[in-house]
Amino acid sequence: MGPLDGVRVVELSHEHGAWAGKLLADLGADVVVVEPPGGSPQRRYGPFLDDEPGPERSLWWWHYNTSKRGVVAERTDERLRALIAQADVLIEAEAPGVLDDIGLGWSALSAVNRRLVMVSITTFGQSSPRSHEPATDLTVMAEAGPAWSCGYDDHELPPVRGGGNQSFHTACNWAVMSVLVALLHREETGEGQHIDVSMHATSNVTTEMATYGWLATGAEVQRQTGRHAAPIFTQPTQVRCRDGHYATTGLPPRSPADFANVLALLDRLGMRDEFPQSALLELGAEHERLNLADLETDPLIGEIFGAGREVLWFLAENLDAYDFFVETQRIGIATGVVYTPGEALTDPHFVERGFPVEIEHPELGRSFTYPGAPYRFTGTPWSATRAPLLGEHQEALT
Repeated sequence: MGPLDGVRVVELSHEHGAWAGKLLADLGADVVVVEPPGGSPQRRYGPFLDDEPGPERSLWWWHYNTSKRGVVAERTDERLRALIAQADVLIEAEAPGVLDDIGLGWSALSAVNRRLVMVSITTFGQSSPRSHEPATDLTVMAEAGPAWSCGYDDHELPPVRGGGNQSFHTACNWAVMSVLVALLHREETGEGQHIDVSMHATSNVTTEMATYGWLATGAEVQRQTGRHAAPIFTQPTQVRCRDGHYATTGLPPRSPADFANVLALLDRLGMRDEFPQSALLELGAEHERLNLADLETDPLIGEIFGAGREVLWFLAENLDAYDFFVETQRIGIATGVVYTPGEALTDPHFVERGFPVEIEHPELGRSFTYPGAPYRFTGTPWSATRAPLLGEHQEALT
């Protein structure tokens, strides 16, 4: 049993709320996703298994609907109303007012089920002046701020947004946190509540330092290639390695121990004599006091820290990306290899931790590798099953 075993959730199928339902379902909640006759539009989203479109072959549907049960019903179906009346949680992402018009709004549902926790995920919230404006993941990310922080040092190039419908995911993450808090509140009061989640607002408060930095200091962060957006430009951190793959150099050596460890790595690789600034690394390893605050008053410290940065680039250019990553991590330097999604799933750490999971698809007579959970529970293990076939669990409506 999962940590949310016994929690009953009804999800009105919508791409904006699918991730929230998946998170709850994979944690053990009994999530029933309700599709309209003919199936959810998400079943027509690619990519598809073997590039053959079909309602049961959408990898989008598979990913966002693991562990759920599935039924088909019109929104006006009395059986749906009865299902919600017995639920702990309702997830919906319809435009404001749509459910009210058919008697499935908060006022009507809470009158029947006072313990219901209803979460509504919309672009701009239920009652803002812009609540009925159309939007996409791209426009939300642009207007909320994240796109401003993403891009390249060359600001002649436009900002970019991250892929993967991040505004949907961000809103769903906040929705799930809010649902869990509301369920705890219900344990004390016996009362449910309506949670109004704005994708625009959740994306704005998830802009790292951009929003709060501006509120506190009035400074605007600037997008930077492969680095955190910041009010001032920082040093480049991404380097192309010997094999053509990229790595990020992270934080260079800062302490005498760091410099000693880098020297030991150069010795082990037989590269100390090849690095022209090895003498500065030796000074760093022997220095009694290394402090960034002394850069302006002690030029030698600046040269030592500069050599610490240069040695990481030297190592990256002379090693394959994965070897650079592993070797520097071993000596306590925070670096990273830039993986493709497929490479990430085969990383030995991810594999050892059990992050890639095999999920059986009996209807196809085979299993498929899925990304697993980023967390572990000692007492209530996480697990996932395949997404429901169209109308597979119609008995849930009876």
